[in-house]
Formats: sequence, C-alpha cells, structure tokens
Amino acid sequence: MLSSELIAGQLHTRWAACNIVYKDVTGSTNTDARELALSGALHGTLVVADKQESGRGSNGRGWETPAGTNIAMSLVVRPRVGIVQIPMLTLVMGLSVAEGIEQVITDADCGIKWPNDVVLAGRKVCGILTELHLKPEGGIADAVIGVGINVNMVDFPEEIRGVAGSLLTQTGIRVDRNALVARVMESFEANYEKFEKTGDMSLLKDRYEARLVNRDRKVMILDPRKAAVVAPKEAVETKFHGNAGGLKINGQMTSGAENTVEETGTCLGITDSGALIVKLDTGEKREVKAGEVSVRGIYGYV
Repeated sequence: MLSSELIAGQLHTRWAACNIVYKDVTGSTNTDARELALSGALHGTLVVADKQESGRGSNGRGWETPAGTNIAMSLVVRPRVGIVQIPMLTLVMGLSVAEGIEQVITDADCGIKWPNDVVLAGRKVCGILTELHLKPEGGIADAVIGVGINVNMVDFPEEIRGVAGSLLTQTGIRVDRNALVARVMESFEANYEKFEKTGDMSLLKDRYEARLVNRDRKVMILDPRKAAVVAPKEAVETKFHGNAGGLKINGQMTSGAENTVEETGTCLGITDSGALIVKLDTGEKREVKAGEVSVRGIYGYV
C-alpha cells in the first residue's frame, strides 16, 4: 500500500517532499505537479500516484504505471541556478534514485545510463523526465522532475520486454514503495543542495561516475544536428532517436529529429557540467550534452 502518511512516517528531510500529494489514479504526475506549481506550491512539493494512466517518458513515449506495483512521482523545485544548468537536474535525480534503491536493497548494484535511466542487472528500472517552465518575462518559474521506478512489476509490454526490468525481477526482493520514495527524497535533498551550491556536478561527479554504465564502453552517438549540415535529408538514414536528456522546456522537447549522423567511440566519464566525455574512434575527444544527441551502447541497451 502506498500513501502520503506512510511515506511521511519514514521521511527525514527538511524540504524535499515537505508537502506530499497522493493520488490513487492520475493521468500524469508531471501534469499534476505543474498545476500545483502554477498555484504556488512550495519548493519540494511531491506528487505520488499509485496508478498513472498517461505518464510521459522521453522521446514522447509513454511510461506504464499499473496500480500496486510501481512508483510514479514528480517533484516541484524552484532552482536558484541558470537555465543552462537545468539539464543537470536529471543527473542529480538519477544518482539519488540509484542511491535510494541501494539503501532499501543493500546488495543492489545500481548503474546509471547517462543521462536519464537507472539500470539494475542490465535492465532499465527507472526513467526520469525533467520539465522546465519559464516565466512569460523570462527566467525560471519552476522545474518538475518526473520519476518512474519499476518496483514490484513482473509483466512488461512486448515492446519494452527486452530492456525493462523491476527491482523485483532483477533482485527477487519485494520492496516497500513508501520506504523507497523516502530514501530517494532524502538522497535527492542532499545531492540537490550540493548541486545548487556549485551550480554543477563537481561535488557529485565521483559518485555519479562510479555508477556510470557507459564508462569505458563503446558507445554510439546519434546526432541529428550534424545530419542537417553534413548531408541532405535523402542522403542520411532516416531514424527517430528523439531527445537524449529527458528535458522539456515549456512543454517542448529540447531536441528531436528524423535524420542522424552516427559516430562511435569510448565513454570516459562526465564533465563538471554533466556532459558525457567520449573519445571518438578518430581520436577526437568530444563533450556530449544531454538533450542534443542520443547515446546508446554498441552491443545493446547499455
């Protein structure tokens, strides 16, 4: 059973999840959180749903949250950083989710597939979508960080069965969802304060890279921006790879194109600003920013 009371009873934070809005069923917790933010919700307001019917993932895909099994939650934050730093919120939350899972399942060894997936035993168990909302006159109004965690789910739709898993399928352990929400919020509060202090990932970088499943592996960079420059539409293989960073600004994805140019290389880590460092097969080092390109493993999902 999931409830605001059971989460609050296990929570030790000062502002993260200071106000918990629980719903048995909702369309999208990100939409709910945005509406609360517009009406003046406090920094740290958390929306949690037992069942989410119209959840949004990156690349415009849906995120299934059947009742009684998973966590769908969205956190309202009012960042005191610049707009260019906002994509790093996805990385901060990814680290926090991984740490929260490791606290409730002590033998879990979570990884992060840059920039917005948490991985356990080779399967995606969490996706993150950050939505930035700007004031009409400019500047940040708020950001909503949506998190979907597959906790006790065992049956997955055919189209994601080869990629998705849950904490239960990957470890055999059934997890109290209330405890997991509390642990993630506690980790996020501490990590967010470090991020806001420096405006970057410098105080979190070592812990993030320790979980980076792409690190020291061959990756493929799919770059829709270069396709427009390098070749006309008919000369480039047509694929939709969409947004890499799980970031929307005022409801619009920050990137997405049909044409791509593919480059391969080895992932070396991340920069202080959260960009992925890739040494291309040509020998060139490149900093890949979330939201500009898609990065995937050469030999599979990770």
